[in-house]
Amino acid sequence: MNAIPTIAAQPLRLLLILAALAFAVPLSAAESRNLAPGFTALPKGASLLVMQPDIELFSISAGGVTEPKADWTEQAGTHIHDALRKKSAALGLKTLSLSEAESDELAEVNSLHGAVARSIALHHMVGGNFALPTKDNKLDWSLGDAVRPIREKSGADYALFIWMRDSYASAERKVTMVALALLGVGVQGGLQTGYASLVDLRTGQVMWFNRLLRGTGDLREPDAAVETVATLLDRFPDAR
Repeated sequence: MNAIPTIAAQPLRLLLILAALAFAVPLSAAESRNLAPGFTALPKGASLLVMQPDIELFSISAGGVTEPKADWTEQAGTHIHDALRKKSAALGLKTLSLSEAESDELAEVNSLHGAVARSIALHHMVGGNFALPTKDNKLDWSLGDAVRPIREKSGADYALFIWMRDSYASAERKVTMVALALLGVGVQGGLQTGYASLVDLRTGQVMWFNRLLRGTGDLREPDAAVETVATLLDRFPDAR
């Protein structure tokens, strides 16, 4: 089904899975790792801007070569947008959105978030040998002044960033996987990767973070996209 975005990234992705299992922690500790120090809930009445999700889908060939699929990405974007709208309504917050033109203007900030999110996933959520001593195992990451234009355009207090990558095996790839399995050779079928960050637009600080790392899910299907968003936003901070 899904596969990693690039073949070069596959060893790292597999390493992340193994590391995550090796450094598994109790639920209560895991929840605290999702929150910045001192942050427990959103202030009541706070406004939340839902940023345009950064999504890309790929097809994987028999030989393991990945190819971006614009039509799949467009489908996934529509489904994730609808799922986020439903989820936002259930959060009990004043949620805002930007126009397509405004989102395009802020594309660099979305790209920055993707880079920061990957660092958080590796150095904080996986941790262990990948942990940064200067962070002291705390969710202490920021997008800095880069978020200032977002606050100026929207007037929002916080922003929710979503980054997702997913791929799907072609028919030829599936045949190859079955054939190699008969020979006792396991082949990676794919991986769905997602990051969600709640960012304080006054400071740029990441207040809450969660990741999704699995070999299931299909963002091309509406119901599956709803499930993906629900999983990625599991334990999103309440408004109090």
